[in-house]
Amino acid sequence: MSFLSMKQKSVRTDSNNKTHSNSKFLTALTTGASIATIGALSMTTPTLASAKTIQPSSASYSFTVEDKYKGTATRTLNKSGNTWKYDVNARVAGVASANQHSTFTIKGNNVSPTQASTTYKLLGLGRTHKLDFDPSSKKVVSNYRGKSTTMNMAQQAFDDLSLEVQIRQDLLNGKFSGDYYMAKKGKIEKTPFKKSGNTKITVPAGTFDTVRVDRIHDDNSRSTSFWLAPSLDYLPVKVSQINDGKKMDLELSKVN
Repeated sequence: MSFLSMKQKSVRTDSNNKTHSNSKFLTALTTGASIATIGALSMTTPTLASAKTIQPSSASYSFTVEDKYKGTATRTLNKSGNTWKYDVNARVAGVASANQHSTFTIKGNNVSPTQASTTYKLLGLGRTHKLDFDPSSKKVVSNYRGKSTTMNMAQQAFDDLSLEVQIRQDLLNGKFSGDYYMAKKGKIEKTPFKKSGNTKITVPAGTFDTVRVDRIHDDNSRSTSFWLAPSLDYLPVKVSQINDGKKMDLELSKVN
């Protein structure tokens, strides 16, 4: 998810800067709460019998934005019957909070989202963005600030959290493609990624062998990197993002 802004220099409440600061702060906070910007479209998939599936999990994280704002996040992945649900909750005490929810199914290696929502609040004020997926008609309906937008889904598209699960599935089954699509508020956007090698990193939860995955931005002032642990079904153990010189770091603190 994406929620404390990387572009603002500070959170200000004066009337001249409130709208700009709030928007930027929330953008970075939702990024810190989840690996929301990862999305994946598997170009080829194994048979249903051979595909591996990630397991339900619960984890806690700490994050820092601009070396100034510190927060915590929890990420819980559950399964009931054929339905999976992913919940992410994050907060900067006394300043901001964000909650993300996604429901989907997994068949073989393929993740198929059905519904998703993101709610954020800053200084008591906030908004909610909802997505409804209809695989049969290949459409996605986005609802935000009272506006409903229907988008054609020529390729399989995902919300932030189901995108994370799809890319983890692809890595788990050796099907990482680099061709990914994300449903935004008003459009479906191609979001390419690349693998950048293997490395061992240490975070508060311990030391892990990881695969580094980088998002390919068309803006040179931005960079986003993820370190995913094969031993945890490629759960993210670290995320680092820079946007216009402002940095956000997220680290795994505990696997519950």
